[in-house]
Amino acid sequence: MKNNVTAKDVAKLAGVSQSSVSRVYFEGASVSKKTREKVIVAAKELGYRPNEFARSLITNRTKIIGLVMKGIQNPFYPQVLKEFTATFKKLGYSILFVSTNNDEIQKEDIDMLRNYNVAGVIITDASLSLNVTEDFKESQVPLVLFNRKIDNEQFYSVCCNNLDASEKIAEYLIEKGCSDVAYIAGNANTSTSRDREKGFTSIIEKNNMPFHKYTSDYTYEGGYKTTQKIIAEKKIPDGIFVANDIMALGVVDALRENSIMIPAETKVVGFDNIEMASWPTYNLTTWEQPITKMVEQTVNYLMAEIVEFSGYTENVEVNGELIVRKTT
Repeated sequence: MKNNVTAKDVAKLAGVSQSSVSRVYFEGASVSKKTREKVIVAAKELGYRPNEFARSLITNRTKIIGLVMKGIQNPFYPQVLKEFTATFKKLGYSILFVSTNNDEIQKEDIDMLRNYNVAGVIITDASLSLNVTEDFKESQVPLVLFNRKIDNEQFYSVCCNNLDASEKIAEYLIEKGCSDVAYIAGNANTSTSRDREKGFTSIIEKNNMPFHKYTSDYTYEGGYKTTQKIIAEKKIPDGIFVANDIMALGVVDALRENSIMIPAETKVVGFDNIEMASWPTYNLTTWEQPITKMVEQTVNYLMAEIVEFSGYTENVEVNGELIVRKTT
């Protein structure tokens, strides 16, 4: 019975018009305190929940945030999704999750977001064209790039301070006595991998140390195969910085399978601090991305833009911290 309760039922019990019920549940609409209280009491008694989709047909607004994600095979991103879902739930918003297999968000992804009249959009582990950005701006739908940044003024982005992090990782490996280091990069097209390489190499070059770069793909298999290649070259660096944790776990397993002692013969540092990094099997030293702070920054921006759209853009970088474990 409760599932079929309508605004008309609430209006009848509260002794108000149906339009008054609609105004109570529409953000910013004018309604008296007395009427609001009557409606809330009646709605609670009947178990009424406003139909967001029906309301969106009238207002062209919903309490739905579109979240586009590519890297679901990387455990870091399910952690991000979980955090966003919990945070928006507290604010009365739902997540529309869109999984994409492409580096750049596609037209069908955009169409899905459009069909659901999302209030805001978060893009993780993918990029989008300037045409798409302009389309969202014209519709006054706020958009955030999460854990990505683009060096122009067209986007609002939130990411970890990758340059600072990678500089500190290099300094740490030097302090631990490393004199011949390697960097295993992720996708070369991502700002995260580029910035981590830039910060790391800047410190290595200042110290005139040998440096080796290998490019992988942000996956466990990629880290494992790259390490097998390094081992085949028969010149194991005494310090390895890996662009993310899931690759680093592959690195650790490949080294162990070849009887290379960690950290005695080589030290390994990852990036993200995914849950598996702390497992006793790995005890991976890593840089912790401040997910909670990054999510908070993203949510605050979206909520402000939903209330009053300004189109304001900025690259926001949040500082993380080194988590030292047994691989160093």
